[in-house]
Amino acid sequence: MLDFRVETFLELCKTRSYTKTAENLHITQPAVTQHIKLLEDFYKCKLFNYNKKTLSMTEQGKRLYKYLLTLSADAKKIQDEISEYSSSEETVYFGATLTIGEYAMPKIIEEVAREFPDININFMIRDTKELLNELKNGNIEFALIEGFFEKTDYEFHVFAKESFIGVCSSKNKLALKKCTFEDLFKERLILREPGSGSRDIFEKILYENNLSINNFKHKYEIENINVIKELVLNDIGISFLYKKAVENEVKSGKLSVIQINNKEEEREFNFVFMKNSFHKEEYKNWFDIMQKIFNNIYAG
Repeated sequence: MLDFRVETFLELCKTRSYTKTAENLHITQPAVTQHIKLLEDFYKCKLFNYNKKTLSMTEQGKRLYKYLLTLSADAKKIQDEISEYSSSEETVYFGATLTIGEYAMPKIIEEVAREFPDININFMIRDTKELLNELKNGNIEFALIEGFFEKTDYEFHVFAKESFIGVCSSKNKLALKKCTFEDLFKERLILREPGSGSRDIFEKILYENNLSINNFKHKYEIENINVIKELVLNDIGISFLYKKAVENEVKSGKLSVIQINNKEEEREFNFVFMKNSFHKEEYKNWFDIMQKIFNNIYAG
């Protein structure tokens, strides 16, 4: 259980409003002010400043926030472990983004079940932003994510590297042709929703080429990779996905890789958990276990 003043501080960091913090925690606004004042007295520094009526964290406040965020996540895990102790059952809570979650995790979890039959698993699939929030809130212990994130806030280890490619139906005129991004703008672009790792990566690739999604005349945003693949297979549009997600369809000749500037992009999948966590060694152990399984299956 966290000290109530720490909970108030963390909530104020999220809301940047004394009024909203009081409402969310069901306490009075003067109580919020008092809790922050007590923390500032304890740490002998200012944690927040007002700048033109906007509340912002001081540098000391930002640093304290990172430590207390990790402490909060650790406290949640300790609470879960103590609650489970009486039944002698261990549960591991983790998540993954859609691509690695759907195409790699089933086999990894299957192998974990064989090697560790007494461990319970609570697994979720979310986009990158949602998983990072779940980590901060202590709802999961670690996550396997694609895409970009603020690496200074987390400890991370490269889990795997995967090619990120453009694909079209084998019936599309672009199939097996060398082309530039400009050659694609008349095609309907079918992509993931904002916040997803693969969407972030594609936008970054476009940005590096002085382009944006707005250069495409027609766009569909779809949350499900299987729906995206089905539409591309039926030549409704083109998409950009991890190679692993379309490996079978490309091998069977149903989908073709769009060859852009004779270049294939490679991006990381990262294993992420809260920085300075008390459970760091346990999480690194899970990283080793899962990466070994992944490499045996996909790189062996």
